[in-house]
Amino acid sequence: MRFSRVFAAVAASAALVLTGCGSTSGSDAGSDGSGSDSAVTTLRVGASPSPHAQILHFIDDKLAKDAGLKLDIVEFTDYVQPNQALASGDLDANFYQTVPYLKKESKERGYDFVPGKPVHLEPLAIYSKKHKDMKEIGDGATIGIISDPVNQDRALHLLEQAGLVEVPKGAEDLTIDKVKKLKNFDFKEVEGPQLVRALQDVDAAVINGNFASEGGLSAADDALLVESPENNPANNVLVWAAKDKDDEHLKKLDELLHSDQVKKFIEDTFKDKSVIPAF
Repeated sequence: MRFSRVFAAVAASAALVLTGCGSTSGSDAGSDGSGSDSAVTTLRVGASPSPHAQILHFIDDKLAKDAGLKLDIVEFTDYVQPNQALASGDLDANFYQTVPYLKKESKERGYDFVPGKPVHLEPLAIYSKKHKDMKEIGDGATIGIISDPVNQDRALHLLEQAGLVEVPKGAEDLTIDKVKKLKNFDFKEVEGPQLVRALQDVDAAVINGNFASEGGLSAADDALLVESPENNPANNVLVWAAKDKDDEHLKKLDELLHSDQVKKFIEDTFKDKSVIPAF
């Protein structure tokens, strides 16, 4: 691929050799005159700043060298450019998206990408200022739910887990008018950033992790119920071009993303459970 590089040790300085992704270099003489096989392949990876780039920086600092890799991490603050850059060959991989989003973008834009295994989830959670247990929420209650359709679908599945609604089998793109209420309550649709503020006016609300954190809520300490990563389509994955699906270096990076060290890093860094491992 266009941005993979191999660095090989040489007598006086490190020589930079531009190669295709997954290629290897011959051994060069080390500074002691002996042969060296310390070739390192650099992968250019696009990522959202948090938590994706944080996780990749941990890998680059602690794990990549022993795996023969170096990561050139490019941060993006939008959801369109990382896939465009991957398609154009400006990136070797990206790490910021879910499989449903990847499928949607691939259908609309003609991308030919492959996803790795689930790495982490930024979970939704149910919060309440009035109740300490989901069993207390029932007749006459009002439940705040995000107005955004994609996240509303996720929120309704969490409410199904909580025993408040029944989701039709095989249903996709769920909205509040497509589920059956199992208790007598009302929905109040709210824009995501306003959900924490709306908590005082509702009995409970399903809130995205980023909005909860920004509003001073912790899924670990304050939530009544936290979304599970098990078989969850909202899990985040590493993505790369289908033509490189068998590339050993990209496979190695995906392997590192699922290492015990990365799992511990996620758990230690995000003690509030705003990010949880999906493996």
